[in-house]
Amino acid sequence: MPTTPQKKPKAKRDYTLSGEGKYDKSPKRMADNRSRKKARYAMEKGGVVSKGDNKDVDHKDGNPRNNSKSNLRVQTPAKNRSIPRNSKAGKK
Repeated sequence: MPTTPQKKPKAKRDYTLSGEGKYDKSPKRMADNRSRKKARYAMEKGGVVSKGDNKDVDHKDGNPRNNSKSNLRVQTPAKNRSIPRNSKAGKK
């Protein structure tokens, strides 16, 4: 006579900093993200970009905390997100 398979109990998700997402919630990453958002907001206030325009605000030197006007430019997402990801990577 066949037996019915046992059901596994559902695992509870752990939303604390100890599990996945720990990297994104580090103070440095959160500060960098806030700075990127400030740069986008500043460009929106200046009328350079608008919400939903499918453009990225790029930091020329690659430092997200350097929000000086001379360091910011508008680029397509494909162009902005295509920098090499290796040991010799860096913005030119």
